[in-house]
Amino acid sequence: MIEVEVKAKIDNFEDMEKKLSELGAEKTKKEFQEDIYFNSPVVDFAKTDEALRIRTTKQNDDENIFITYKGPKIDAKSKTRKEIEMGIEEAEKCSEIFEAIGFKKVRTVRKNRQYYSYENFEISLDDVEGLNPYMEIEIALEDGSDYNSAQNSIFELFSKLGITDGFERTSYLELLENLL
Repeated sequence: MIEVEVKAKIDNFEDMEKKLSELGAEKTKKEFQEDIYFNSPVVDFAKTDEALRIRTTKQNDDENIFITYKGPKIDAKSKTRKEIEMGIEEAEKCSEIFEAIGFKKVRTVRKNRQYYSYENFEISLDDVEGLNPYMEIEIALEDGSDYNSAQNSIFELFSKLGITDGFERTSYLELLENLL
């Protein structure tokens, strides 16, 4: 899968929720996410622009756990990249396996995420511990698809929502690491 994603700083969640509602976006769910990021013993993911994480999501009493690999970004305007994800049963055991074979924990990123659906877009308002408010808009495409038109439509949607700057290509992990 190719994840075409663009992220931007927003002033506050309330104004953006109102704009999304006026646009006709539908609020779909709210969840807490905890992402444990790892670095490879073979290559430095910070240098290769890759990511490996274990994500635990909690929504009410439901908990889901995933391993996600994200390849390097494939363009200069967005966070478009290959993404491979699969569900697992236990985050702690997976973490132990990763560390036993040489992967190192880098950082844990925690956020509350409110999801919206609009046309073929998935929109999220992200309250990340330690960062200002952000909004992400993404479209998932099949491998090998042309992502340029998807990327352009994401920027058009941002413009409809009044956002024309403040775009961020770095991950929340990188943003938090840069605060140190």
